Amino acid sequence: MSAEQLTQVVLPGKVEPEGLLIRHGAVPVPGPGQVVIRMEATGVSFAEQQMRRGRYFDQPPFPFSPGYDLVGTVHATGAGVDPGLAGTRVAALVKVGGWASHLVVDAADAVPVPDGVGAAEAETLVVSGITAWQMLHRTARVQAGRTVLVHGANGGVGSVLVQLARLADMRVIGTASPRHHAALEERSVIPVDYRSDVPARVREIAPGGVDAVFDHVGGRGIVDSWRLLAPGGTLVSYGSAATRDAEGSRMWPVLKLIGRVALWNALPNGRHARFYNVWAGARKKDRFRARLHADLTEVFDALRRGDIDAPIAARLPLARAAEAMRLAESGTVAGKVILTP
Repeated sequence: MSAEQLTQVVLPGKVEPEGLLIRHGAVPVPGPGQVVIRMEATGVSFAEQQMRRGRYFDQPPFPFSPGYDLVGTVHATGAGVDPGLAGTRVAALVKVGGWASHLVVDAADAVPVPDGVGAAEAETLVVSGITAWQMLHRTARVQAGRTVLVHGANGGVGSVLVQLARLADMRVIGTASPRHHAALEERSVIPVDYRSDVPARVREIAPGGVDAVFDHVGGRGIVDSWRLLAPGGTLVSYGSAATRDAEGSRMWPVLKLIGRVALWNALPNGRHARFYNVWAGARKKDRFRARLHADLTEVFDALRRGDIDAPIAARLPLARAAEAMRLAESGTVAGKVILTP
């Protein structure tokens, strides 16, 4: 029997960050086709912030352990899994459960992390990297030389998205608060104050419109994003940050966005709208896993080569998950807040 102990953060219900619980127990045992990952790094994303409010559109019933993704080493392997995987560093996209010292996942869902890439840096790019890569190259399919608008260009997904877009020789406009503008300019991004008249400023920069808009904000502003598209352009909606603190049905903001997307696509104006969900197509497991492996490997390789970086705002232990949540929600940091064992 392992002398190690399981430590996990539990979300008991709709609580303030200080209401998160720390629980201990036995390290889980992998079943056939599974591995146990010993977590080295997990993170605080917008999904967990919504979950603690009961606002994430398909979260499980309370109580549960949050944690959208993690990076760690394979601690144990189940029947049918190559024992040689033990000790290797992998990443996994799990939606819930990542805020734990140990987690069971299907071996097929574990993506190898290249040598030379640190656990915290890799973790910063799991959900953010796969989201950014797929929206840019699979959903919008933007070509080199085109102009894109990224809302929240200093955020978790946005900061990766602008780097991948610049790497692909795109012109990038990014919205953020003024304190982040210098950092965006260092990435050759044209910054726009998100509190200003964004449509007017974007039209000054790109009078003919932009070729793609990546919008995680939703709400009323999604209409401006649509109107800023050039002919043939694509709007990619991937969240509803504007309704994070709203009351009522947690499904309604997402359903409203999906409805708008369907309506706009029915218009004969040559522009396109898409609603991106990282889990789309997950029912076709083999295809979903193949894409996840391929795309996340592309992101990790770009990080390993130094083509992109992985900004980390802070590193805190699991026991300080409440503090980590507060920090991530403050809007004052650039980069991802990382939790470690």
